Amino acid sequence: MDLQKPDFQKQDLQKRDLQQRAAPAASEFRASDAERDRIAGILHDALAEGRLTADEHAERVDGVLRAKTVGELEVFIRDLPAAHHQGPGGPSRAQVPHRPIADVVPADPDDNVVAVFSGAVRKGRFRAGRRIHAYAVFGSVEIDLSEALFDHQQVVIKSFALFGSVDVRVPENVSLRGTGGGVLGSFEVDALDSDEPDAPVVYVDGWAVLGSVEARPRRGRLVADIFDRVQRKVDKSLRKHLGH
Repeated sequence: MDLQKPDFQKQDLQKRDLQQRAAPAASEFRASDAERDRIAGILHDALAEGRLTADEHAERVDGVLRAKTVGELEVFIRDLPAAHHQGPGGPSRAQVPHRPIADVVPADPDDNVVAVFSGAVRKGRFRAGRRIHAYAVFGSVEIDLSEALFDHQQVVIKSFALFGSVDVRVPENVSLRGTGGGVLGSFEVDALDSDEPDAPVVYVDGWAVLGSVEARPRRGRLVADIFDRVQRKVDKSLRKHLGH
């Protein structure tokens, strides 16, 4: 007896086969800024470990910035060990580099916060630029990013305190790094690693001369933009689909 599958089952199998053929491979997906930063971070570590020369690093970083898809990004780390480290849930997440990635953050500041024999404050709902310069000379500067809007993956705060203080606060779901020093003063940054793969990274750099520079997370404050960006993209796609 020849058993035949019902027509509706054949149609269902054919439909699934067409869907699988039409679905793009993961390597064909458009690359995000977070994925570019992850690859650039691996290249930065490879340079520090001596696996890449300075020229090779510069060439690959330039390629990363120009890459359009995930597959194009992976080409630049294919010969590096970090690209093949796997965890239980898939590829391991790259560690946040201690220094900002070259050529990603501009040399000129988007905002200057200056306090000379006075006080200056930046806080509330404002857009954080890629680079902020803070100068405290016989004064105090407060930069509170706990309610800020982050449009960029990396934010650098260059701080100079001369007989003054620079106080930086960040949400507790971003990553925080610091590189600086004190001359008869204190430079203290509480390093922080976010669990969110798309979380911004705030780098605090500079010097404290007979003064202080401090950067710490503000507990209980979360930057909502990490999640809002996703929701805005969904809403935009939905409005486009509905013709609004």
